[in-house]
Amino acid sequence: MNRYVGLSSVDPKSESLVVCDVAEDLVEKLRKFRFRKETNNAAIIMKIDKDKRLVVLDEELEGISPDELKDELPERQPRTFIVYSYKYQHDDGRVSYPLCFIFSSPVGCKPEQQMMYAGSKNKLVQTAELTKVFEIRNTEDLTEEWLREK
Repeated sequence: MNRYVGLSSVDPKSESLVVCDVAEDLVEKLRKFRFRKETNNAAIIMKIDKDKRLVVLDEELEGISPDELKDELPERQPRTFIVYSYKYQHDDGRVSYPLCFIFSSPVGCKPEQQMMYAGSKNKLVQTAELTKVFEIRNTEDLTEEWLREK
């Protein structure tokens, strides 16, 4: 059974609503990822299939550092919604595994693509029940230091 969770944005050409759905299996994958027990860094990378108006899984990555993740991101197109879990060593010695939603919106990508992604972002964040939400405009900014500051 394929159920979908709706996302929307405005189509700049027609000013009509563009609906982007998230497949229920992706929603379930995000839920499982949220409660994962593994202690390695991992990411789920998603993109919008423009033709289908659907948020789809692009890739899943295990054991990936922020620098390696940065290398996976395109520089000129906003193909990317990322949910990233990474090992964070606190100053007092505690270790946690924060779950971050990173929205890659590079300068220079097509305005209609930017609007579709920007319009879909909030609903996707709500669907995945995430609280740490960050946007990057320059993919070079995605570093461990940047994540720590956030």
